[in-house]
Amino acid sequence: MLFRQLFDRETWTYTYLVADPDTREAALVDPVLEQVERDMQLLRELGLTLRYALDTHVHADHITGTGKLRELTGCLGIVPAGAQVTCADRLLQDGEVVQVGAIPIQAIATLGHTDSHLAYLVNHTHLLTGDSLFIRGCGRTDFQSGDAGKLYDAITQRLFTLDDGVWVYPGHDYRGHTVSTIGEEKRWNPRLAGRSREEFIAFMQGLKLPDPQKIAEAVPANQQCGQVAVV
Repeated sequence: MLFRQLFDRETWTYTYLVADPDTREAALVDPVLEQVERDMQLLRELGLTLRYALDTHVHADHITGTGKLRELTGCLGIVPAGAQVTCADRLLQDGEVVQVGAIPIQAIATLGHTDSHLAYLVNHTHLLTGDSLFIRGCGRTDFQSGDAGKLYDAITQRLFTLDDGVWVYPGHDYRGHTVSTIGEEKRWNPRLAGRSREEFIAFMQGLKLPDPQKIAEAVPANQQCGQVAVV
């Protein structure tokens, strides 16, 4: 498997490139609009054909590059079932698999950060968690129909039941972390380790975080596959 972790400094967003080195088919997960040329250049350099652009959820902090990538490459845009994205080519259900050459990408429903969110288990070894589980943290639950109890259940019952050695690759990081494992997060994640469901809910309700700077622009644009409205 060919795997790359790419970073957008403005929004602290990770984009992931997954490809089959034999068929040269590729997928991008959580692409960022402003980084489409970077991603296109990498695809060209590696001799890859982009088949899919997948979003873990409707983002509030950046505009997806899926629409632009679809325009440039003819790839299919994929979002979680339940997301209000009528322009998507495919709505992915929990447990469904997207095949990139011989590499499976399995959808795992991880609700709570938003009311439609998927993590993607790539090749049974690499877990792309989006904004559900971060390295030593987790996504917020105070807008877009977020629910702290559902997030706790998703992480502890869906993600933490995977093998301890599965690599964890988050959708964002704000402290310089790049990768973890399920085993590490079960033991050391301060928002989850040793907390009951009720304690987690109370903790998340007390965060009082400011809204993402781009939320007013990003959410409606992402509901249109990254098309920015012209006023």
